[in-house]
Amino acid sequence: MGARGPIGKRSEERMGHRSKEEKESITKVPANAAIEVPDLPEPESTWHPIASDWYLSLRESGQAVFYQPSDWATARYAAELMSRALDSERAPNGQLIAALNSVMGSLLTTEGDRRRARVELERKKTQRDAPAKVTALDDYRSAFGG
Repeated sequence: MGARGPIGKRSEERMGHRSKEEKESITKVPANAAIEVPDLPEPESTWHPIASDWYLSLRESGQAVFYQPSDWATARYAAELMSRALDSERAPNGQLIAALNSVMGSLLTTEGDRRRARVELERKKTQRDAPAKVTALDDYRSAFGG
């Protein structure tokens, strides 16, 4: 899969010079890309609501552009495991949780999993990301003779 160790920064957060090969090794996918999802079974009615929500969220997730039928089958398997763990009256089993996290990681469901695999979902620019306008400063200077 990807590298071990600390999760690296997103490419736009890194400072300094990066080699062309390093820049090209990152696969970028629009986070809101239209994804062609195959006909998938709906969540089981017996699944825990959190497991159902997780499974349904994959249909809208950017990394789903890479999914093959076997990945969707793995997602159903993970949702079933998750549901059983959440519905269990016993205390959480550490080995089951670790196995579930591993399966979910193989589906690149978290930002850290995607970064380790050198896949980035391109985010929409927000107002905070937009550069500040300098017209207010220009107005201030002209008003005060600057």
